[in-house]
Amino acid sequence: MTTTRRAQGARTPYAALLRGINVGGKRVPMAELRTLLTGLGHQDVRTHLQSGNAVFTSDRHDEDALAAELAEALERHFGFPVDCLVRDHAYLAAVAEACPFPAAELEGRQLHATFFSGPVTPERFATLDQQAYLPEEFRLGDRVLYLYAPDGVGRSDLAAALSRPGLVRPLVATSRNWNTVTRLVEMTRD
Repeated sequence: MTTTRRAQGARTPYAALLRGINVGGKRVPMAELRTLLTGLGHQDVRTHLQSGNAVFTSDRHDEDALAAELAEALERHFGFPVDCLVRDHAYLAAVAEACPFPAAELEGRQLHATFFSGPVTPERFATLDQQAYLPEEFRLGDRVLYLYAPDGVGRSDLAAALSRPGLVRPLVATSRNWNTVTRLVEMTRD
């Protein structure tokens, strides 16, 4: 769990990352997501794209509690479970800053970040022979996996291998391309 210490009453900017929506029948209209977040008492609510990215401010500072509350509200409202992660601006900015790949030289579709609900260690991925997937590569950070896929994630054998349930569970994981990561950093900075 990550919490940010702020002055009493200060509002923290967050990004909510919803996993697996608006594909495979799990429809979550962004207008309804904004209404739901506002109904939970959050302010400055905005969404980005149609793939489950929202930003908001809150005077509450527990990311895990915010994510659990949002997941519960989504299931109540839509009738199906939605895994959620909530990350503050400082964390997102640190993820962007710590990128081990030359993000400025790559297209957004070539670089992805998979966010996890908890720490990930190299041991979790020890069964993968990284050399077999070159030139694709991945590196680990603070609750994030950076994936370089030069032909895009849709054609990435490494992305498919990394998404196997045995490597991810019991953690919640959700991926975003680098364009979305940098946009969420910008949106939570405002």
